[in-house]
Amino acid sequence: MRVTFLGTGAAMPSGRRAQTGLLLDADGDSLLVDCGSGVLNALARTDAGYEGVSTVLLSHHHLDHVADLLPLMKARWLAGAEHLEVVGPQGTKALLDGLLDVHEYMDGRIDLRVREIGAESFSVAGFDIDAKETRHSMDCLAYRFTHGEGPTFTFSADSEAFEGLANFADGSAVLAHDCSFPDEVDVSSHPTPSQLGETLADSGTDVGRLYLTHLYPHTEGRHEEMLESIGERYDGDVRFARDGLTVEIE
Repeated sequence: MRVTFLGTGAAMPSGRRAQTGLLLDADGDSLLVDCGSGVLNALARTDAGYEGVSTVLLSHHHLDHVADLLPLMKARWLAGAEHLEVVGPQGTKALLDGLLDVHEYMDGRIDLRVREIGAESFSVAGFDIDAKETRHSMDCLAYRFTHGEGPTFTFSADSEAFEGLANFADGSAVLAHDCSFPDEVDVSSHPTPSQLGETLADSGTDVGRLYLTHLYPHTEGRHEEMLESIGERYDGDVRFARDGLTVEIE
C-alpha cells in the first residue's frame, strides 16, 4: 500500500500546504481520503489523477476536508467519467444534497453514489477499513486501512489525542496523526505535541512510524521543537508529513 499526502494543512492557509487529503494506492485500487481545498490540483499531479479515483472517503464535513468535493465531481464529469462514490459519516448525503442545491447544474451529470457509515468495519474501493469516533468539534471518524494481507495504515483525522484512539492505531505500520499547533497554543479538538507524545507513551502504542499532519501556519518554523516535545515522552519514529510525500506501507 502507498499513501500520498496530497494536503497536510488545515483551515488557515499557509501558502505551502493544501488542506487535508490523502491518496491510497494498492494493487490497482485507489481511494481518496478527504478532499479539502487544493487537493484536486494535487490529485491531478499523481499517476492516478482525478480520472482514476472514483471513491472518496470523508472523515467529517468541515470545509477544510470537503471543499474540493464538488470540483472533483465536475472535473470527473468533464473528463468523461460516469460515476463517483462518496462514503462518509452520517450527514454525508445531506452535505451532497446541499452542494447540489447550490450548484444544481451539476445534479445528474454523473452517477453519484453516497454511502453513510459509522464506527464500524466495512470495505470500500478494495480496502478493508475499521472506523472509530474521534474527539472533535463535529462528528468525525478515524480510519485503519488494510489491503489484502498487507500492513496497516491509520489516519487519526481531526481529533484530540486520547488513549482510545492511540489503542486503535496500535500495531500500525504507519500512523498519520493530527498535530495542529505547537504547545503554547490553547486549543481543543486538536492535540499539541506534548499532549500527543504523552498519550502515545502512556497508552504503550506501538507504531512503525508517526507522521504529523493537519498543520496550521502556527507550526511553521517550529518543527524541531515540536519533535523534541513529543520525544520527551514518546520515543518512536516521528516525522512531519508534507504535501506530495509518498510513503510505502511495509
